[in-house]
Amino acid sequence: MTNSFKEKLGQGGYGAVYKGKLKDGRLVAVKVLTKLKGDGEEFMNEVAAISRTSHVNIVSLLGYCFEHSKGALIYEFMPNGSLEKFIFDASTPENDHHHLGWETLDQISLGIARGLEYLHRGCNTRILHFDIKPHNILLSEKFTPKISDFGLAKICNKNESIVSMLGARGTAGYIAPEVFSRNFGKVSHKSDVYSYGMMLSEMVGGRRNIDTEVENTSEIYFPHWIYQRLERNAELGLRSVTNEEDKVRARKMIIVSLWCIQTDPSNRPAMKEVIDMLEGSVDSLQIPPKPYLSSPPKSQADSSTTLVSIQ
Repeated sequence: MTNSFKEKLGQGGYGAVYKGKLKDGRLVAVKVLTKLKGDGEEFMNEVAAISRTSHVNIVSLLGYCFEHSKGALIYEFMPNGSLEKFIFDASTPENDHHHLGWETLDQISLGIARGLEYLHRGCNTRILHFDIKPHNILLSEKFTPKISDFGLAKICNKNESIVSMLGARGTAGYIAPEVFSRNFGKVSHKSDVYSYGMMLSEMVGGRRNIDTEVENTSEIYFPHWIYQRLERNAELGLRSVTNEEDKVRARKMIIVSLWCIQTDPSNRPAMKEVIDMLEGSVDSLQIPPKPYLSSPPKSQADSSTTLVSIQ
C-alpha cells in the first residue's frame, strides 16, 4: 500500500502520513493506518465524518481505500504542516510561534473557530470532533487553518439531542472535565469548545499549558498564571508583543480562551459566540470567572456509558 510513497511527513501510533502526487499533478497527504482498531471502526468513522463536510477550514478528503486490515485516507496536501510545530517545536526555525505574527495567529484562531462552528451547526449533520489540539490543525500555504483527524468524532442527526458514548475520548490536556466524569455536566459541543480554549491558550503562550520545566512554579499552569495577570490588570508578560495592536490581539485571545475553558459547560460560549468575541472589540469582553486549574486526572474518568447532549 505504501510502495509508491517515499517522503514520510509524520509517524504516529496509527501508522504514517506520506506525501504523494495524483495523476493530475495535485500533491496529497496519504494517511496510512496499519493498526486499525477492531474491524476498522475508527477508520470508517473518520471517512463517514469528514465526507459529510465542505468548508474552507476543514481539510478535504479526496479519497480512501481499505484492504487486508489496512486503510489509507487521501487528503489535500498542507505545505505548512501542523500548527503544533509553530508553537512547540524548538528544533525548527519556526519555534518562535510569533514568527507567524500576532495578526496571523489571530486569523488562525478565527478560522479554527469558524470550522468548529460549521461542524456543530453548519453542515447537514452535527459533528463533535473530540480531539481539537494543535497537532490536528493543518496550515495551507497561506496559513489558512484546516481541522483534521476525525477518528474520534461523533456524528449526530440535527434533530437528535442525545447519543451514547462509551468512556472518555481525546488527548490529555485538551479533554473537557465532563468527558472524564458526568459529575461536571453533560458532554456536548461545549466539550469541543473547551479543547479549543486550551489550544488557544497555548497559541498565545507559545508553550504547553502545563510545563514543569519553567523557572517559576507560579508559571507551571499557563492559564492560571495569565489569569492572575489579567485580574491584577498587569502587563501580560508575553514575548514578541511589541505594539499596541499586538497587545489587543493577545488580550482578546486570552480572555476568549479563559471563557472557553470554564469548568461548567453551561458557562462556556458556543462557537458562534467565540467568533463574535474574536471579531469584536476587546473592550466589550469581560474577564470570566477563574476556571479550575485543569481537567480531572485520568483516575477520575468515568468508564461507564456517557450520554452526550447535542443541545
